[in-house]
Amino acid sequence: MTILITGATGYIGRHLVARLVTQGERPRCLVRNIQQATNILPADKVALVQGDTTQPITLTEAVRDIETIVHAAFITADHKESPGYHYEQTNVEGTAHLIKAAQNAGVKRVIEISGLGTKPAKPGSYMQGRYLAEKILMDSNLDWTIMRPSVLFGKDAPFIKGLTELIQNAPVVPLIGGGKTMFQPIYVEDVVTVILKVLAEPERTTGKIYTIGGPEYYSFREIVDLLLRTMRKSRLKIYAPTPLVGIGAAAMEAVLPKPPLTRAAMAFLTFDNTTELNSVERDFGFSPVSFAQYLKEQQGL
Repeated sequence: MTILITGATGYIGRHLVARLVTQGERPRCLVRNIQQATNILPADKVALVQGDTTQPITLTEAVRDIETIVHAAFITADHKESPGYHYEQTNVEGTAHLIKAAQNAGVKRVIEISGLGTKPAKPGSYMQGRYLAEKILMDSNLDWTIMRPSVLFGKDAPFIKGLTELIQNAPVVPLIGGGKTMFQPIYVEDVVTVILKVLAEPERTTGKIYTIGGPEYYSFREIVDLLLRTMRKSRLKIYAPTPLVGIGAAAMEAVLPKPPLTRAAMAFLTFDNTTELNSVERDFGFSPVSFAQYLKEQQGL
């Protein structure tokens, strides 16, 4: 199989590359900086091609002779926008450029890694951008599959890492909106397993959107409590009104290069980030790892 992975050095991307390599595949990886990518990816076992979805001219060679693209080159909500690093430019325009290049090159199929809860939203918002990225693919003449995982856990997973750093460095932990928002954390390796199954079964999975999550629901408060126990920390938890936290997120974006919370991420704290508990087992035939069990086995983070 000739596979191109965009966002190959990202969190899901690098885990997917590692698994493909162990299966004997030599995926092509679209990266912005080849030298930096060699520190993240097994450079001797993949084909690195320098390019950027926001620069259409760089995509021609990247998609040449490719059968399937796994598109994971998105700016996620935990990153703030900065000069040359915009949600709309990367997530929407970048996807459009990639789809056009794929169509011109005769690519058969694109698997897009989106996010649970993606839906139409305010024009120009982060959520609207992710919705439009999906729509661009679905409106194309390519075979497509879209995956919408819930928040990820695993070593250095952004959502969990952000919370652990907050616990480590702050005297109090804000429970945004009272900490009642529900999540369904899913192990990154389980997401990769699902991607591999989608790659292997095009007839069954083409033209479908899969929302996937772990085997349990947790409120934001419960996730914080699990992390506190795992880290053996004690912190005061305080109720934080959502509008007030939004103001704080905007202020942190203004002064910090890597703020612990962005305005884009706030959108995901205003609705339950969940799907059916049996979503993975029902559609892909295996039981995903439990978040609580994973933390118990880590003996610290």
